[in-house]
This record gives sequence, C-alpha cells and structure tokens, in this order.
Amino acid sequence: MTDGSCVQRAFFCFLQKMSAAKVKMREKKLRNQPASVQYASSSTQNGADTPATGGAGDGGPSTEKPKNAHQRSGWVRGHQKDGGGYVKEMPKYITAGAFARTRAAEVSAMLKAVSKTTGSCHLFETLPKHMRRRAMSHNTKRLPRRLRDLANRMREKSLLAGSKKKKEQPKSKSRKARRRHGNLLLEFNRRQRKNVWLETHIWHAKRFHVVKKWGYCLGDRPTYKCYRASYRAMSSHCLLQDLSYYCCIELQGEEQKLLASLSQLTSKEAGPTFAAALSLSGRRQGSVVVYKAGQYPSQPLGPVTFLWRPRVQGSTHRQLWIWAHPTIKKDLLPELQAVCQCYEAVLPPAVPVVTPAEVVPTLETEPKPEKTSDGKQVTGIKRKRTCKDASGPPAKKILGDGTRSPTTPVTWRSSPAGIVINDLTMEIVRYRLIGPQSHSVLAETLEAATDCDEIHKSQPSSLWWPEHCKDESKMNLHKQQADVYQILKGIYSTGELPSGAVLGLTVDDPRLTLPTKKVKALPCVKQAQEVDEEKRKELMLRGVPEHCCQSYLWEQSVRDNVTDNKISEQELNCMRSEVLVPGSRLSPTPLQGRVPILLVHQPGKQVGHEMSSWGAGWDLLLPKGWGMAFWVPLVYRGVRIGGLSMSLKHSQNKGAPHFPHDYPDCPAGVRFQEEQEAELLVKFKRRPPAKRTNYIKHGCLAPFRCPWQQLAEEWELIWREAKEEPKGNGQIQTTTEADTAMEEEMTLHRDMTVTTPQSHFTVLRNIKSLRLLSGWCRPTTSKGQRPCRVGQVPPLDRLAATSFLAAHGMSLVWVRLSLLSKGKPERHAVVCVPTAEDLQLLKKGPGSSGPQEPQHRDHFKSRIKRRKRGPKKAAASSAKAEGKEPDLPSASEPDPKSASEPNATTSEEPKSSSDLIFGLWPDPLPSVTSHCSRVTLGWVTQGDFSLSAGCGEALGFVSVVGLLNTLVNQPREHRGMFLLRNPASLHYRFAKINIEI
Repeated sequence: MTDGSCVQRAFFCFLQKMSAAKVKMREKKLRNQPASVQYASSSTQNGADTPATGGAGDGGPSTEKPKNAHQRSGWVRGHQKDGGGYVKEMPKYITAGAFARTRAAEVSAMLKAVSKTTGSCHLFETLPKHMRRRAMSHNTKRLPRRLRDLANRMREKSLLAGSKKKKEQPKSKSRKARRRHGNLLLEFNRRQRKNVWLETHIWHAKRFHVVKKWGYCLGDRPTYKCYRASYRAMSSHCLLQDLSYYCCIELQGEEQKLLASLSQLTSKEAGPTFAAALSLSGRRQGSVVVYKAGQYPSQPLGPVTFLWRPRVQGSTHRQLWIWAHPTIKKDLLPELQAVCQCYEAVLPPAVPVVTPAEVVPTLETEPKPEKTSDGKQVTGIKRKRTCKDASGPPAKKILGDGTRSPTTPVTWRSSPAGIVINDLTMEIVRYRLIGPQSHSVLAETLEAATDCDEIHKSQPSSLWWPEHCKDESKMNLHKQQADVYQILKGIYSTGELPSGAVLGLTVDDPRLTLPTKKVKALPCVKQAQEVDEEKRKELMLRGVPEHCCQSYLWEQSVRDNVTDNKISEQELNCMRSEVLVPGSRLSPTPLQGRVPILLVHQPGKQVGHEMSSWGAGWDLLLPKGWGMAFWVPLVYRGVRIGGLSMSLKHSQNKGAPHFPHDYPDCPAGVRFQEEQEAELLVKFKRRPPAKRTNYIKHGCLAPFRCPWQQLAEEWELIWREAKEEPKGNGQIQTTTEADTAMEEEMTLHRDMTVTTPQSHFTVLRNIKSLRLLSGWCRPTTSKGQRPCRVGQVPPLDRLAATSFLAAHGMSLVWVRLSLLSKGKPERHAVVCVPTAEDLQLLKKGPGSSGPQEPQHRDHFKSRIKRRKRGPKKAAASSAKAEGKEPDLPSASEPDPKSASEPNATTSEEPKSSSDLIFGLWPDPLPSVTSHCSRVTLGWVTQGDFSLSAGCGEALGFVSVVGLLNTLVNQPREHRGMFLLRNPASLHYRFAKINIEI
C-alpha cells in the first residue's frame, strides 16, 4: 500500500500543477481514446480542476478541495506564497487490482491502435522509422520479405482500380539520346501538331518569352531588358520582327471580275480601295478596312494589306495577295468565297507515302557485318541506335502549317467567274525591318544574284535559275532591278521613299557572305557618292518603275523549286572549311543559291503633322524554308529583335490603331476584349482581397473592359431627348448650364442599360467626316501649345453639330490624347468632360494639377461580409438592422438596387451575393456616362509614356455625340481640353484631344 500511495500522491501532484488551459487541452486529446478506457469528467469549481482517473475512481474516496487560494487557482509558475501551493492531503488507500486492470486496458488499446493498418495508410508506414525509405513505396523488393506479398497485392489492386488497366510508364531516354538530331526532329514535329511554329521558333525560344496565341507559338518579349534599346533601334537604326504568322490569301482571275467582287467589301468613303490606280498597277502596296458584303459602315471584319502583281503585257489575268491577321482569316475567307462565288474545293494532290516494303530492298544492298571464326561481328560503321521503325523513311522537317491535315483543301474555284482562291498561309515568310537604316541593313545583307556560267547555261538543269539565265529579256529585267537596288544605298533614310513602294529582286544565298562576328550596318558615304543624283531623286519622287516590281516569288513552281533544292548547312560548312581565308565569300556560288524575293516599303507615321515617317521600314518576303537562312545574316548586321509587345509600342508611337486591340466593332476585336477581360479578372482574383484595388470606391464601373455599346446608346438617347426639347432664344447654353442639364438628364435615365439596342455602334472611318471633326477640335502639337494650319472648316455650332450627328449618332471616333502635365495614362482609363470650374485651373499654367474625384461608397461590401459570416450570423445581423433605416446612396452614385434591377418592369432578380466580387461592380452596369462627378466620353485602349513625344499619351475612342456636345459648349481658347483618369486613381489630369487623319 505504501508504494500505491506514493504513486497516487505523485499522480495528484502532477494534476494539480497543470493549469486550466492545459487541462482543457488534455481533455480534448483524450476524447479519441478507446472505449475500454474510461475517465471521470473533471469538475471545475472556483477555478480549480480535479480530474480523476479510472484507477482513482475504483473504490477510492474523492480528494477534498483545496482551501488555499493558490490551490484553487491551479499550478502557478515560480515561487508560491507561504511555501505552499501543492496538495498535501492524499487518499488513504488505493485498490491495486482495479488500478492494474485499468492500466492494462490502456496498454492493450494502444497496441491495437498501433498495429492496425487503415485503408488510407501505406504498408511501408508500418515499419519502424529507421527502416522507412521513400523508395520502398515504389519498389517492393526493398521491403522485408514478410511484407512483399501484401505490398504486391495492394499495388495490383491500385492498378486495376480504374476501368482500364494502367500501363507502366516507359523509361525515358537519356539526354544524349534525346538531343540527337533525329530524335529532336521527331519531338519538334510532334509539338507542332497543335500550335504552328514559325521557322524562327527555336531561335526565339532561346531568347524570348514565347506565348501561344491565335494558333501559333510567338515570341512576346525578350528575356533581357531592351525596351529603350528597341525604341532607339526604331528611331535611329533597325528593328527586326518575324510576321510570318500573318495569313496570305491569293486571288487569281480576270481583273474586272476581281474588282467587281472586291468592291462589295469596301467603300470609297473610307479611303482608297482595291481599285486605287497606284495599287492596281502593282507599284504600291495598299491597305483597306474590309466589311461584310454591302454592309458598310457597319459589320467591319478588320484591316488588311494587299498587293497586286504587275500586269503582263497582252493579258488581263491578274494575281492579288491579301495579307490579314490570323484572327480575321476565319471571317474573311468565307466572305471572299461568297463574293467571288468560289465554292468548288480543289483537293490537294495525294502525296506518295513510302511504305517499309519499298525501303527493304535499299537496306539489303548495304554491306552486312562479317563474322569471324570466334563468332564476333566486325562492322565497318558504328550504329548509334536500333529502333523499331528503322526501316521507315527518315523524318523531315515541317515546313508550313503542321496543324493542317494533308487532305484539307486550300484552293477553291468558281467555274462561272473563273476566279481561284488559294490559301498561302505559312507558304511565304515575311520579315519586317523598322527604322531609318533598314535599307542599309538590306544592302549589306543581300546581294543581287550573279549570272550563271556558259557551261551551266548550255546544259539542261532541274533548277530554276540556270533556265532563267537562258532568256535574255529576263536577265535584262534582273539587271534593271539590281540597278534600282544599288540606288537604295545612296538614300539617307528609309522614310524618304514613297510609301508602299515594291521592288522585285533575285539575290544570292546570304549565308555565303555571313561575317564571322556581328557588325552594325551603317550607310556607306562612298557608295552614296557613287550613286547618280538624278536617279536617286527620281526614285524618291516616283518610286520604283512598274516593270521592276515583277518577281518570280509570285509563281508557285519557282517557290517550290527553291524550297526543295535549298543547300543544307552541312554542305555550306564543308565549303567554308575549304576556304583559304576564313570569313571570305564562298565561291563559286552554288546553282541552288539564288532566291527570288520581294521588298515592300512600309510607311511610318502618316497621320498628324509631327514625326512624319517615323517607324518606316521594309518588309522582306521569301519562299518558305529560307527563314533562318535570311534571319541569321540579318541578326549579324546589328539589328534589334522585337516581339508582339514591341509591335504594340510601334503602333502607339505612330498613333495608329493596332489590331485587334483597337478595333472594338470587329468580331476579332470583340473576341480579344472578352479574352483580355477574362485574363485580367483571373489576375485580379489571384490577389488577396486586402491587396486588391477597390474599383467601386474609385468610381470605375468596368476596369477590365470598355462597354462601348452602352456608351453609344446612352449618348444617342441624350442627344435625341435634347433635340426634342424646344429651344428658347436659340442661343448656346453656357458650360455650367449645359453640364447641369446633362447631369439631370442622365440621372433620370439610369435604366438605359436594359433598353434593347436599336443598332450596333460603329467606328467612324469616313474621311470627310474625320477631317471635319479634326478641324473642329483645333489640332495642335502633342502638348497642345502651337496651333497648326488646317484647311477651310465650317464653324462649329448647334446646327452643324445636329446635321453631323444625324448620320453618325451611334459612332465612336479614334482619338489621341496628350497629357499637359506629368502622368502616365493606363489601359481602360476614362475620358471625361471638364466643368467650368475645372477649366479655370488651366489659367494657373499648363502644368496645373487637375481636380479630384470624390471617393465613392461600396454598397456591396456589406453583402459580401454577410456571405462570409454565414447564414446564422447573417440572419442575426439582419434582425438587428430591421429597426434601422438602410443607408441610401448619394445622388451622384447609382443605387445598387438599380444596378441589379435597373427597370421596374424587368424580370431580372437582384444579383446574388455569391456572384459578387469584392471591389468590382456586378452586371448589369448602371449608367456609364453619369456614374462619376464628371461626364464620361470614352475610354483609353492604349496608354503609356511616349518616348517620342516626351509626355504621356493615350489612344482610345470617344462618343461622337458627346464630343460634339462638349466642343459646342466649350470656350474657344479651351476647345479640345478633356480630363483623363486612370482606373485605380482618383486624380484627373488635363489632356488635349487630337483627331489625326
């Protein structure tokens, strides 16, 4: 009994030392003990806990409560007052048998729990910790023998769990095997089945961030910092881009029939069409916005560039190439088939497939290994590998579109009209060189093709160039084209040439003159002095003569011949090894080393009065298969390489709309806006709610998209109702009165968002109307300081505005906004109308700060909080709020109920709290024009600090109705001044609006 009493005393001393928190934690842990172990519930009185175990409760008297305050409060760390604090009274006796039985039950339950394996537990986890290895879960032979059978059964059960038996993963090949040329080629061909690879894809993949867009793998931006360096290249030297992903559609037929069919897709009101004289002759490349047949000015498809083949004397048969963005192709190609009536699909010729049976005889002719007397084989050639399909033909590199099936038709014919449509996508390589020294880079990289020897002329050849050299007229044309090409070396800048000029040429393989290291191509003063001054002036004024625009790149047979007979890199390296002076030209020139090309001049900035011809350059058109043969020599001339992001910046600096970003009325533009909104929304949701921008408080209804249709409808409704109101004395209202009337009118029509649209909005592209608007805006320089001379423009008044809006009520207009002070415009920034008080701030100076937008209230924040708290707490909070009046929104802010239920007659229910996103206004949106304290005119699609203008510039669209209404009410000295505010800012900045044509 003495031993038992000592154990009992020690046990109770330990329990008394535990604090109340520790006792609770211990009780929580003991909840999951087996049923054979029972514990008496602890009673708490005056802060003291007195737990009792099964052993103490079996016939033993309960302990008395401590009388000391320290004993009631439990164990306290440190020295106890009065030297006490511990339980001194112990039970008088304890039953040893009951105590031992209870402990035995605990031990047996613990052993049973440890030895039992659950369904979710792996077998190897039952091993001791010192024997556990990660490899045991994959290789059962590492387990002890007594557990291998059970482990194998569990493994087979997991493999047969599914409906199909899972196959074991084959062992991957070593890196050395994967990097062999044949295996790499097979792997690259496999990866091109889903997304098309350009011929420069491998080069870009090593240096660029590659994105998958429009069915292609394209380089977006370099992995190194080169933003300013790329801008300097566009401004002073040369920037190179691969535009081979642009789709080329070829039309062949009689000239009059082609023009009659294509005239249904365009309009003369929007500018030159396919029938423009310079473009029709083949001397210039043209550009036009294509519409659905007979639907101008609505339902546009997008912008395209086109190139006519020069006329052949005595023939009316013409050939036309139409270059379009890949997102337009699926809309443009059916429309061209409809207007040309080309529905007869011409199946491509069947390509003979080499079967293994046809390859066996060739393999039998090879020398077999001989066997020695010892039985060992003596082989003359070391074989690297033996594969199952060794008897099959070797893999070939994919040239063109690898995602398209060989049986897919690419040609359509019209028997009545005699028109043929060919899809030449990925059949022609297109490079773009941007910058004033683009012609210098081409002059150093490309050399006109040399003539063949007399020996090769006399012998028949399967190559195209020796046969071409036999014709004297063709060689005379080649010499004239080479002379024009030599004149290019004497021109200072590419922008001095006529826009869209075309030059056909045949050049030698540029790999023959590849330098040993990179050099920067610069204009040669000596060569410029040798050029005839008269010929140079004639080229700058009139462009390339029509007969020199011919090129054999137009002929399919020549393109195929050049592609199939291209000299390999291995043969070139053998030729280089035989050169006495390393780095010198490889001679003689191989017969298959002549390539027909087309040089197409790309005009730079053509709108406005500033930075004329900025960003001009050349487009280089090549047959497929020759992409890298021209790419590497161009890179070795010191050019910068740009991707998709730099194409966007190039358009921004030119002030031109970029497709598909800035074409909201086209199907491709609508799809792009939806994809962009989804991407930005996913990125916004990835951030925690505390780190997100609350766009509701910033007064931004749609931070990730631009509701153009709603903007056009609201402004048209405002204009129609203002027109119906009777005019008093016919005088123009002041700015304050007009703004007040406009705000009241918009407040009364907050339910405009649910009205059925009468017509879809359009982008104004009428040249005469754009010139009129440009004159009314009083175009100035980028910073709005010096006025420019404009033609005769009628004065702007309400009568002129009314007659103008009668034809363009539902239209948007492309504008350029230049900030007068510091600031960087961002995408989806809002363009607003300044009040009379705002315009008074301009008197302080051009760099004065703009007004501030008052912070809005988030009416949906409480709903989101109630959703997070749960239904019980939400019910309790709603019960408390029954006696209180709900907070009403201010007059300048829309009611969330009106946003969810904009019309009383609408059957739509309010937006549920589960669909709400913190910081974003839910659909349907309220009135976009009167949501903020300043009236909204439009939004920005592109915005950044412009290195060319030296200030922040934004490009976007505004409503024509809102623009004219604002210009009429503005004083002349402040005409064209607007406010710009970024989505995540409350600060307005003054900007000058320009409509450049």
